[in-house]
This record gives sequence, structure tokens and C-alpha cells, in this order.
Amino acid sequence: MKSMAAAIDFGTSKVVTLVAESSGYHRCDIIGAGVASYDGFTEGYWNVPELVDEAIGKSIRQAEAQSHRRIREIHVGVPGEFCRVYVTEIQLQLQGLDPHVTPADIERVFQMADQEIQPVRGVMIHRSPAWFMVDEGKKTMEPVGLKGGVLRALVSFVVTDEFFLKDITRRMEKMNLDVAGFFSSPMGEALLFLPQEDRDRTSVLIDIGYLSMEVMAVEGDALVFHKVIPMGGAHITVDLTYGLELPMTMAEQVKRGYSFGQGAGEVIEAVSDTGRAQSFAREDVARVLEPRVDEIAEAIRDTLDQSGVRLGGWSNIYLTGGGVAMMRGGREYLSRQLEKPIRQPAPKAAKLNSPIYSSALGLIDLVFETIEQQEESGGLFDRARSSLKGFFKR
Repeated sequence: MKSMAAAIDFGTSKVVTLVAESSGYHRCDIIGAGVASYDGFTEGYWNVPELVDEAIGKSIRQAEAQSHRRIREIHVGVPGEFCRVYVTEIQLQLQGLDPHVTPADIERVFQMADQEIQPVRGVMIHRSPAWFMVDEGKKTMEPVGLKGGVLRALVSFVVTDEFFLKDITRRMEKMNLDVAGFFSSPMGEALLFLPQEDRDRTSVLIDIGYLSMEVMAVEGDALVFHKVIPMGGAHITVDLTYGLELPMTMAEQVKRGYSFGQGAGEVIEAVSDTGRAQSFAREDVARVLEPRVDEIAEAIRDTLDQSGVRLGGWSNIYLTGGGVAMMRGGREYLSRQLEKPIRQPAPKAAKLNSPIYSSALGLIDLVFETIEQQEESGGLFDRARSSLKGFFKR
């Protein structure tokens, strides 16, 4: 029997609701989607809180209409703005005359990691291993049965602000919706779009959105670094608004029409709300637009340099989101500024293959993976621990 689930993802400019069913070919098939624009959030708070319910309702109604399903419970993605990632390395002495790793040792490692994370404020929604190692052997995700004296593990935790959990739970209750669980949207996005072989070597996903961007480093099944930088596609648009003396709607058109790496003489056109067309020389646009993208690249470079994550020549970097990734030649330009090759993630859905849906697709995939783990007794390594259903109900 097919299982169905709905998930809602909160970006900095839009709310996306997806309805999906389990599939025999992929983990799940999207059968309905709803998108509603809103004012997003900044520094851990809604920019216009009184309009959030309207965006949630519109997004859910669209998804219900498209899927022909009534949504009664929903899985909620927690944006990176409301999450923090912590990692801790645990060391356990193996016992016995013939010491080797047992499932009990794995559970003990997680218990020790839980104790390490206890002083941290917030609610833990995910716990994942980045790697295990016996003595000085190779890193592995399957340590059970390996012989040796010492088991080491790097364990990652995603911790969420209670404000977001309580606020969303109350908003859903007003709409007669049950929150089935909370999931880290950045974690779902990273696990879906970064290939396993790249994650085994540590890789980076950069999601440049509208009001902010997220830099994520992933190793194994875990986020080992995550940072939100308050700069995104909107900042490019605002620069064009002031630099070219345009309304925001026209500045957005100019941004989308701009192409990095084109020669002199190119003309970019935009149309006002009244229907008046206006042309802009590429050189004039470049003088305003490219310094901001250079600033974005510098912020990413500084973040990676200060992350403490060891990236080698084998570590791949991927770009997604509705900001620079949507601009023609944007990924290549950013690659040149960072002096590192940047890849485009492979599409994961036939209809929603735009970078702007990466976070929502990662979320619904993580939801179905968790459902699968629960059906298979929860899974030994507890990759996605989202048992908060009803936790904040009054």
C-alpha cells in the first residue's frame, strides 16, 4: 500500500507545500505542489508575522487542489535560520577478550554524544553520524563487527529554536492541522542533492536564496557545518534599484536578463508595470551587479576558510537556490571568483527541477526516508530523529 505525506518548507521569499506518495522507482513521487510568496524572515523572526498564516493557507490549498488530497497532518521543514549544527567526537574503549564493535557499542556512542550536547539550548531534531573509525583504520558508516581496541565517531546534531517550533505548531492548530514532525530543511537538501560518494569525501552545498544564503558542509550522513549569511538575490535586486534608478519589479527583470561573461554591446530590456519598455547597456548593469556578486563570493570564501572543515582537492562544491544559480552564467562566474569548480546538482524531480525548489524537495525526501526507517524499526544510526509530534501542544 502506498503511503502519502505532505511537507511544508519555509524559504526567505516563498512557502512551498508538497504532497507525495511512496514510489516503486523513486523514494517518492510528487503529486501536488503549492507555492505562496511572502516576506520571509530575518535574524530568527518573521518579517511580517501577521501575513504568515495567509501564505501557509494559500500554499496548502494549492497543494490539496493539485493532488486531490485533503491534508490533515503535515511535516514541517525548519529553515536554516532557525537551526544550529553541533558536532562532537566520541571515543569508546571496546570491551571483551575479543573486542569488536557491537550494536550496543553504537548505542553507547550515541548516548555519550547526547550527554555532550545536553548543555546546548534548543530542541534536537536530528542526530546523525559523519563517520566511525576503529583504532586508526579507515572511516566507515558500517562499523559493526570490526575488531579493535577503540571506537571513535563523529556525531552531528541539528538543534532548533523553540520559537519556531511553538509558533508553527500554533499556526497549524488554528488551521486544524496536526504537525507530524519537524525536520531540518538544510539537512534534507544536502542529503538529497549531494551524491553519497561526494559526501564520503566531505562536500559543500551553497544555497543562495532571496534574503540569505546557506553554506553547508556534509560528511557521511551528517551536516558537519552550517552557516546562514544575510545576503542573497534580493540584495542584487536592491543594488540595481538604486544604481539604475528603477522600481523593484524592473530591477528583478534586469537581474534575470543579465548574462555573465557576455561581450560589450549587449542590451538588457525590462518592462514597467505600465507597459513601458526600457533598455540598459550591459556595461552599466555590470558596474552595479557584479560587485555585489563579488561580495557574495568573498563571504562564501571567508565562511569556508573559517569553518574548520577540511576540504581537499577531492571535495566538490554544488550551487543551488533561487539567487545566483538562476542567473545565466552565475555558477561559472562564482566559480571563477572562488577559484574552485562549482557543480550544478542533478535534477531530482521531473516537474520541480528548478533550483528554487531544492529545499522543499530535500525536505519531502527526508520525510519519506524517515518513514522508511520507522517501518524498518527506526534504523540503527538514527539519521533523522523527528519525534516531536504534539510536543508543543497546549
